Amino acid sequence: MKQIITANSAPEAIGPYSHGNKFANLIFTSGQLPVCKEKGSVVDGGIVAQSHQSLTNLKAVLEAGGGSLETVLKTTCYLSDINDFAEFNKVYSEFFSTECPARSCFAVKDLPLNVKVEVEAIAYCK
Repeated sequence: MKQIITANSAPEAIGPYSHGNKFANLIFTSGQLPVCKEKGSVVDGGIVAQSHQSLTNLKAVLEAGGGSLETVLKTTCYLSDINDFAEFNKVYSEFFSTECPARSCFAVKDLPLNVKVEVEAIAYCK
């Protein structure tokens, strides 16, 4: 049976979707934008600050669903500018330093709220 995941420490969804869904022992997250819940808006700064916030939000959703960064099987990462790829990778490696998950990362024309990055994941429950 499908369960909706809501992470209290992640910002509210900006549309008709949940933070994630859990089915059996799998977690499917929605894309996490670099929005700070406390601030209620996109974090200041460029790709480094935005990547950090998106991945922090992703971590919160995974933990709310019974997973963690260590249980991530696959991420999909969207960048608004492929020239940010190297800087994004630096931040990403702080969150996924060993036994990295499978990953797709590509540039897209636009992202919601004109952000620079969005990250989603598939993970399993601990």
